[in-house]
Amino acid sequence: MKATPGTDCQTARLYRKISILIPVYNERATIKEVVDRVLEICLGSIDKEIIICDDCSTDGSIEMIESERSAYSEIIRVHVSEINLGKGAAIRFGFKYATGDIIAIQDADLELDPREYVDLIQPILDGRADVVYGSRFIGKNPRIRLKTRLANYFLTTLTNLLFGSRLTDMETAYKVFRSEAIKNLRLRCVGFDIEPEITAQLLKAGYSICEVPVDYSPRTSQEGKKISWRDGVEAIYTLLKCKFL
Repeated sequence: MKATPGTDCQTARLYRKISILIPVYNERATIKEVVDRVLEICLGSIDKEIIICDDCSTDGSIEMIESERSAYSEIIRVHVSEINLGKGAAIRFGFKYATGDIIAIQDADLELDPREYVDLIQPILDGRADVVYGSRFIGKNPRIRLKTRLANYFLTTLTNLLFGSRLTDMETAYKVFRSEAIKNLRLRCVGFDIEPEITAQLLKAGYSICEVPVDYSPRTSQEGKKISWRDGVEAIYTLLKCKFL
């Protein structure tokens, strides 16, 4: 039985597998630890499937990924792009290959801790939500810079005004879905603009988004942070395009 937007979800006993998508581009310093942390998480009777989508890394990330795949071939699947397309393309490949009842996105940079999965999937297991976002801005986090807070506030407020939502963190990388919810969307973005596109498409389709607080350890551009002010401009354009076009 398929749940429709705005209705109660199915009960926990129907969820057998979670697909965890890890988009990667030049994350050699952290990818192994991220994968190891994901492998360590116990989700009870729910099996894990890890899908790593490498976006043509050039720093040796793929060697680390292949080593992890060799060691855990029954759990880890890998897709490697021959050209650098962008985070959105990597995530879309992950959606295509995911076979889980629940699908989660996990960045490869250790800014977000996989131990949060237990809380993130609970609203879905309880039948309270089809989509769950991990919000970095519920509660105080002194590690988040003012510039980041202001940028997120602007983009999230714009999202709420355009789509009638009440989100606190539209740009969060921690997004978890019932597989039917996300696979029914027609996504087109290939860069960081995939984040606002996913949110806009879900809200337009009638899905409500449940938020739970998550811890967040931001890194700097010197440490490998890739998003910039240009991506903020792209996010605004994407939100407006999804609303009016």
